[in-house]
Amino acid sequence: MGSPGRKEIRYWNILQPLPAPILIELAKQAEAQGIHGSFAPQVYGPPFLPLAVAAGVTDRLQLASGIAIASARSPFETAMAAIDMDRISMGRFTLGIGASVLAWSRGVFGAPEHKPLAHLRETVAAVRHIVSGAGGHLEPFEGTYYKADFTHYQPLEPPLRTEIPIWVAALRAPMVRLAAEIGDGVIGHPMWSADWAVNHMQPELEAALAKAGRKREDIEVNLWPWAAPNPDEAEAIEDSRATMAFYGGVKQYESFFEAHGFLDVARKLQEGVQRGDYRSVAHLVPDEMVRAFVAVGEPEKVKEQVGRYASVADSLCIVPPVYALPPEKVFQYVNAIAATFYGG
Repeated sequence: MGSPGRKEIRYWNILQPLPAPILIELAKQAEAQGIHGSFAPQVYGPPFLPLAVAAGVTDRLQLASGIAIASARSPFETAMAAIDMDRISMGRFTLGIGASVLAWSRGVFGAPEHKPLAHLRETVAAVRHIVSGAGGHLEPFEGTYYKADFTHYQPLEPPLRTEIPIWVAALRAPMVRLAAEIGDGVIGHPMWSADWAVNHMQPELEAALAKAGRKREDIEVNLWPWAAPNPDEAEAIEDSRATMAFYGGVKQYESFFEAHGFLDVARKLQEGVQRGDYRSVAHLVPDEMVRAFVAVGEPEKVKEQVGRYASVADSLCIVPPVYALPPEKVFQYVNAIAATFYGG
């Protein structure tokens, strides 16, 4: 997974849909700190809005959706949003895209019944088809989930680029293999432990690249380790429990947590998530579960733990455990991560 030709890790961070003055300052700060790029996630709303704000006040900062949920909109709208973001940012946009879980894609966004892997494969193909042809005559697209004849499509401004990079988000091996086959990059889920990234997903990626006839340098590996640098390690663990509960209670992730030895905990956490109240079960997250997924403690210790991810990645988006934390605590960890990893 690691690329021997690249000596320096590129760092990314996250931009949330905050009030414009705060968002503007955060984007400017990221660029001033030398951060390579900023992601904006899709929790509920589309991820493109914070990125558009950031594009207007930066010149070098790369911008990416992290992630856009494929089933939340049609491939045509996703492609057009990517084209618009690429134009607004003057060629600095990467489309990070993923399937999410069915409880989210169907139960929240109301997507029709679909197979996530097949749907994501088709979405990526459709987006590429639309982006490459948007400046002229668009040939029909005939898929299982998306069909369009484009008979009445009339091109407006041609895309700035006819090929926009697409990074595929993955939790388990099937999505890693898909990313290796069709993606310009793979985004590791924030729940990837260092052991999962190095000992489980790295071999999957390498084997899938070889099968697809691709080289390691053909794909960007971008990992999202959780980190809570804090000299008070007990406080860092306590601050991380709710984030672990949020993800640990997702039923579709049950086999993932079973592979890490936390099946019983995950099933207990599901009870809170199914009530729509993950916070009520956060206290059930044991210390060892936090330590498995979050780098906690003194900054040097955190740096050493995150270094395991860096050994197999091209870029890192180091994420603080933000769920259920007050804004001042979130900013405390954001600043601690900056000071620990990129000197800001």
